[in-house]
Amino acid sequence: MASGKLSPRQKMINLMYLIFIAMLAMNMSKEVLSAFGYMNNKLEDGNTTLTNKNDAAFSSLATKAIDQKAKYESLKLKADEIKDLSNTFYKYLVNLKSELIKDLEDPTDFEKMDGTDVLDQYFFTGGNINDNGQEFLDHMKTYRDAVNIILGKDYAAINPTVYQRFKTEDVEDREGISQSWIKYHFEGYPLIASLTRFTQIQADIKETESDILSAMLQGQLESDVSLTNYDAIVIADKTAFFEGERFKGRIVLGRKDDNLTAERVTIKGVKIHHKDIQKGKVLLDFPAGRVGTRTIEGEFVFIEKGEEIKIPIFKEYAVVPAPNSAVISADKMNVVYRGVPNPITISMPGISNDKVTATAVGLKRIGNSENYIMNPSTGREININVVGVRSDGKKVNSFKTFRIKDIPAPVGTIRGQLGDDVIKMPKSSLNNATIGATLPDFDFDLNLRVLSFSIKVPGKPTLNITGSKLNEAGKRALSRAKRGDNVMILNIKAKLLGNENYYLKKISPIIIEITN
Repeated sequence: MASGKLSPRQKMINLMYLIFIAMLAMNMSKEVLSAFGYMNNKLEDGNTTLTNKNDAAFSSLATKAIDQKAKYESLKLKADEIKDLSNTFYKYLVNLKSELIKDLEDPTDFEKMDGTDVLDQYFFTGGNINDNGQEFLDHMKTYRDAVNIILGKDYAAINPTVYQRFKTEDVEDREGISQSWIKYHFEGYPLIASLTRFTQIQADIKETESDILSAMLQGQLESDVSLTNYDAIVIADKTAFFEGERFKGRIVLGRKDDNLTAERVTIKGVKIHHKDIQKGKVLLDFPAGRVGTRTIEGEFVFIEKGEEIKIPIFKEYAVVPAPNSAVISADKMNVVYRGVPNPITISMPGISNDKVTATAVGLKRIGNSENYIMNPSTGREININVVGVRSDGKKVNSFKTFRIKDIPAPVGTIRGQLGDDVIKMPKSSLNNATIGATLPDFDFDLNLRVLSFSIKVPGKPTLNITGSKLNEAGKRALSRAKRGDNVMILNIKAKLLGNENYYLKKISPIIIEITN
């Protein structure tokens, strides 16, 4: 502001300007305090999330130590020690922050946490570090040194990070004057700033836990996936190949890794071209060879820690003659019967069912399988034509001739007994007997239903009866038969259930000798 004599108006303006600057400073201070509070809350939220993540990792490690004791038990013991140290230090900081804000009416009113006296009096007495301050420093040093001892040489790479997070050596201020770490970072600072710093140290504890767990599990993982633990597996595109075909397949490792590429691969003494060596696998394409059992021999070569690691390759495969005819078999002998669905199996060796097509009058495929149903109609023979397409695109044609037969003549039955010989029976039994028809020794199970028949009692006219049992007229005629008479059941008419339009051959009659 200008010096010299000022008018009353100018003095008033200057005074108002000073008041305005002071108000800006006060508002900025409140904003900074609120910002520290906001940062503290975010850090606490992050600590909760990281705590849950670390607890899950500790739990997973404990499970692994049970399932694979040899691999993970020593890691779990180290992790448990780290966890105990972390919990002790973390809980101390929780109690410390609670002690510092216990007298505040509203612990969330960060704009009122601008005072420095609470922490200054708690950590320092007469400008010197008191017992409380020393206790805080002891926790920092104990945690840092104990963690580094547990890590040892196996995880020495983490030691610098742990030291940096929890170092407590003296520091130089802006004027180059050395002072203790605790006075430099905490003396004269607003309470909310110190609380935020304590929360940050808690975050460092959780980050240290996480880093150590990751290093332990990563180290074991590197051991697990070492190339000495891999087996080479040859996977052929199919289990057998035709003579003259080219073998096609691939080689993968037992523990496949898309980021893994072999230095070189040799099969049967020949080096595989680099374009066929891909991530985690090798493409194969060479002549399958002559008919018989053939082998694939060679080796994978990888570089691990500057040394060559060789993994042997060995696989057998079969080469079969190329098919030139279909294999066709009738499930009920090489005959098909008119009037019934005949099951037939049609296939071609080495060719999948979806590449095989069979055609004939009355032939129907079941789904996409090798099973068919044949329902022949007229004629005495039928040809089934088969076309198969090999994997190389070549077509194979074949056919098979089947004889067509009619269903044999059925034999009459009474009470289930065949009528191919004289059946002895009392009149009372014949009165209630059921007349039937069957096809003995036939390859199909057919269901025949009797529609009508005739009965001939000696000395009496032939009587026609509808149904499969004697009616009242038939029973009266039968009552006149004497002991030793032969009663005939003839003209039996029946139909084939499921194919009622099929005309059955004449059914043989039944002769019954009356016993009383």
